[in-house]
Amino acid sequence: MAGVYLFDLASQQAHYLAVRQATIAGNVANANTPDYRARDVVPFAQVLARTGLEMAATASAHLDGEGLRIPVRTAESRDGWDVLETSSSVSLEQEMLKASDVSREHSLNAGVVKSFHRMLMAAVRGGA
Repeated sequence: MAGVYLFDLASQQAHYLAVRQATIAGNVANANTPDYRARDVVPFAQVLARTGLEMAATASAHLDGEGLRIPVRTAESRDGWDVLETSSSVSLEQEMLKASDVSREHSLNAGVVKSFHRMLMAAVRGGA
């Protein structure tokens, strides 16, 4: 039986989300600092790609990921957010949207871990 690494993966994502939230907080704190450049971390998918792990269908009933592709477009410079008068590149609206995304991802992460933990506990209690 292969190891179940869901808890390790969830822990790595929680750490990533904490770093991203701290980065967003730094951007908000420096919004009025002249010539401050907004920062962000690389997407978690790129962090996960460095681990060499891949999604794999272990049963024929699993969803086909290829059929679920959502079209995306590259953001144009004209699609950007307004810059503050201080010449800072921080957009408070954009930072608040990022913070909301981090909060949502953290809630999803915690929910998945909680559900997986309950499932493992039920399996252990049922097998005793």
